[in-house]
Amino acid sequence: MSSGRLWIKVCGLRTHEAIAAAAAGGADAVGFVFHEASPRNVRVADARQLAAVVPAGVDKVAVFLHPSQELLDAVLAALQPDWVQTDVQDLAALRLPATQRCVPVLRTGQASLDTLVDELGPSPRFLLESGRSGAAERADWGVAARLASRGQLVLAGGLDAGNVAEAIAAVRPFGVDVSSGVESSRGVKESHLIQQFVRAARAAEARLASSPVE
Repeated sequence: MSSGRLWIKVCGLRTHEAIAAAAAGGADAVGFVFHEASPRNVRVADARQLAAVVPAGVDKVAVFLHPSQELLDAVLAALQPDWVQTDVQDLAALRLPATQRCVPVLRTGQASLDTLVDELGPSPRFLLESGRSGAAERADWGVAARLASRGQLVLAGGLDAGNVAEAIAAVRPFGVDVSSGVESSRGVKESHLIQQFVRAARAAEARLASSPVE
């Protein structure tokens, strides 16, 4: 894990209440999913209203899966995201503003993960998850631990308040990303679960900071 503050992202938000819970709990970023097949999909027409209630200092992340250029452009205009997140292979086919920051998504099980990370440039920020987004499937923590020293690795996939401390201790990531782990049912976020997750992650971060360096 980097020497800085653990970056915590709560993804798949669709309501003002969920945004408020993430911000009040101390999350660093909130993610909005733009993918029609997802139960967490946000309509572009709603993105502007949601963006307006994200407090200053909390990053807005536009999350895609194989988006069209038309969808990307519409979301950039409506949300004005701090970060665009999509599979690393998608980025080659998309036109993005030169100043737009991106979080490429890599998946455990992909071939040549080390090469893919190298191709992102020096000290990149990237997200590592399982083969299926938002399905509560864990990424391979062993692979994640190996890649964590190669850049700002954000660990996603199957995290919740009950296992995030173990994940942080095993992987030492730059950040963690939760979605299904703070839901009462698919796509339905619960404020108390969001805050429990952030508290658990911050407590794990504090324990590592106070532990002797191995």
